[in-house]
Amino acid sequence: MDYRLSPELEDLRRTVEEFAHEVVAPKIGDFYERHEFPYEIVREMGRMGLFGLPFPEEYGGMGGDYLALGVALEELARVDSSIAITLEAGVSLGAMPIHLYGTEAQKQEWLPRLCTGEMLGAFGLTEPDGGSDAGATRTTARLDSATNEWVINGTKCFITNSGTDITGLVTVTAVTGRKPDGRPQISSIIVPSGTPGFTVAAPYSKVGWNASDTRELSFTDVRVPAENLLGEEGRGYAQFLRILDEGRIAIAALATGLAQGCVDESVKYAKERQAFGKPIAANQAIQFKIADMEMKAHTARLAWRDAAARLVSGAAFKKEAALAKLHSSTVAVDNAREATQIHGGYGFMNEYPVARMWRDSKILEIGEGTSEVQRMLIARELGLVG
Repeated sequence: MDYRLSPELEDLRRTVEEFAHEVVAPKIGDFYERHEFPYEIVREMGRMGLFGLPFPEEYGGMGGDYLALGVALEELARVDSSIAITLEAGVSLGAMPIHLYGTEAQKQEWLPRLCTGEMLGAFGLTEPDGGSDAGATRTTARLDSATNEWVINGTKCFITNSGTDITGLVTVTAVTGRKPDGRPQISSIIVPSGTPGFTVAAPYSKVGWNASDTRELSFTDVRVPAENLLGEEGRGYAQFLRILDEGRIAIAALATGLAQGCVDESVKYAKERQAFGKPIAANQAIQFKIADMEMKAHTARLAWRDAAARLVSGAAFKKEAALAKLHSSTVAVDNAREATQIHGGYGFMNEYPVARMWRDSKILEIGEGTSEVQRMLIARELGLVG
């Protein structure tokens, strides 16, 4: 097995690396401090084709795959995670459900604008009383036979890319009936932004990812055409399980980037910082600490690339995606903590990137399935059931 990038993917990596250092790095700190969404940077990402990386060219995409997306996410997150999560959510959660489950008409309507970054999409799954327990969905949708419209009521929370000026749609999971055993029948429905009754709350005040958009959404008798159903009625639960499996690979790549960014910043600082008449890089304690950080970032990279390669080849990847997400998110938190320690007091100052990385790392152990959920999935795939 060869985990080196193909020439095409290496060219992509270098292009995104250059963009991250020359365009993102000089500007993102100010956006982060102001809790402001970086529209111009996102537009440039759209012009580069990053939002269309894993989608067919016939819909305006780049004809790539999840390996290509992961490479881009890792390079962006080495500099900033707010930008990286905007891309990850826009692709994995906003556009991918339509690509995988949409009708041809739905694809033609939405994908071209989503692939160019002209429009962002969001995925409305999490609710105030249902995060890891997504089967506890309380949002409902009933079909009004008189008007042939879905009528949606409920609340979603922690939804990324849901309230920007360029958000065009949210795919919402809702209970549309009951199965014979009484369990909820969950379906996915496309709700365009601006639909009457669809209310987007003010942005959350967050610990990290402060230059990304995250909001609560409410639906009060929201009416959308029956043809806005995404895929088959009652298949929403299975759909989002697949979406989350794939998304975990993308989050693992993002977490790997953050972990590697911590190494980059620590190496740079250790060479520059003088203490007791010599650079702190001369101290074996610092050398060993950074060496361990590099080891962790490297193994995280191998894990997400393995999971992505399995996905691209059509092989089973659920366990490997969970392994990659669990390991890389743990590594990201570990490396962010160590990088902050290496920087000392400066690591506590927002002008240094490691301060952002420390704040941004923790959510990686929560979003797209908590670390506890990943362990449950891995144990289940090993045949351990309780």
